[in-house]
Amino acid sequence: MSTFGTLFRVTTYGESHCASVGAIIDGCPPGLELAAKDVQTQLSRRRPGQSNLTTPRDEKDLVHLQSGIEHGVTLGTPIGLLVKNEDQRPHDYSETDLYPRPSHADYTYLQKYGLKASSGGGRSSARETIGRVAAGAIAEKYLKQAHGIEIVAFVSSVGKIHLPSTISSTAATNADDDNDEIEDSLTPEFRTLLATVTREEVDKFPTRCPHAETSERMIKRIIRAKDAMDSIGGTVTCVIRNVPAGLGEPVFDKFEAKLAHAMLSIPATKAFEVGSGFRGTEVPGSKHNDPFVLREDGNLGTSTNWSGGVQGGITNGEDIYFRLGFKSPATISQSQDTAQYDGTPGTLAARGRHDPCVVPRAVPIIEAMAALVVMDELLIQSARKSAASLLPAVTTLPPTMILPTRK
Repeated sequence: MSTFGTLFRVTTYGESHCASVGAIIDGCPPGLELAAKDVQTQLSRRRPGQSNLTTPRDEKDLVHLQSGIEHGVTLGTPIGLLVKNEDQRPHDYSETDLYPRPSHADYTYLQKYGLKASSGGGRSSARETIGRVAAGAIAEKYLKQAHGIEIVAFVSSVGKIHLPSTISSTAATNADDDNDEIEDSLTPEFRTLLATVTREEVDKFPTRCPHAETSERMIKRIIRAKDAMDSIGGTVTCVIRNVPAGLGEPVFDKFEAKLAHAMLSIPATKAFEVGSGFRGTEVPGSKHNDPFVLREDGNLGTSTNWSGGVQGGITNGEDIYFRLGFKSPATISQSQDTAQYDGTPGTLAARGRHDPCVVPRAVPIIEAMAALVVMDELLIQSARKSAASLLPAVTTLPPTMILPTRK
């Protein structure tokens, strides 16, 4: 379906080459100061045509707020917003009248609905993510004001080029099974990056990789794919800071399950891991466990964070970090031997304007979807706490069953 969320509900609409794309946001708390510029910042980071590393489609992606706001303040009623599609070239897709593009959604959408959009991928196009990014920007403003929550994503790999410290330098494909001395993939440098990186630092680089040397190598790799009329994939890492403990709904709506749902709904995604992820499968429990410590604010914390801020599907108050993998974009301009819809063999040379690598523009989309998850889970937990606060204090349970009050 086209709706995401339980209490903070976002419905997106629009196809790649229709008149407009946008969203309806239901459940935004009243009283939030909100203007178009609050949304535009993230939309401008997502829009095409930002550099020679992205599609040359020239869309300004200016947002128009339609409802739910008066005098710059949210009313608590549904917020409607739209962005017009202006630089459309449907004729660039005439080849897809006969050919389903290899590894694209043309064939599967046709099987799903019995018909498909005539150009540009329709709802499978990344244009659909405009509504998500706009809704996420609204959620983010509330999260920042009400809880001080920060969300920052950055490109951590393009092809085989990785940001230093995100991949262990000592990892070996055929490591000794008896050797448990596996290097912690969360090096001090990577931990510092997760704790301190800002969007301003990320945006200094066209690749959105906050490491000058690695970014230059990534630029060359993307340009090489572009010049060859090919494409290349990559990964994006995201950190969510200052999230309170207690978010997540066992057992089927665990926090990381909702996060995975959100992330894998983004076009071109193929892999997701939270915390230590697959790396954690190589580490024995004695080295992977996160010991508890008492923090200066009187709350429990953990001395390490292999868990990525989530334990038992519930946030523990530590920074949440995860990584998302994007495949190489399916639409390329190289000639490809394939088959027409009727099964006739042929050669497809797709036209159109496409990203040779999607990860730089995916950064604000990931931040937006992370914001939607956190916002929804916060509202759910706030409703639970509010309902419980109306009951008399519990005095019949043993102390071991009740959250202790810390000095």
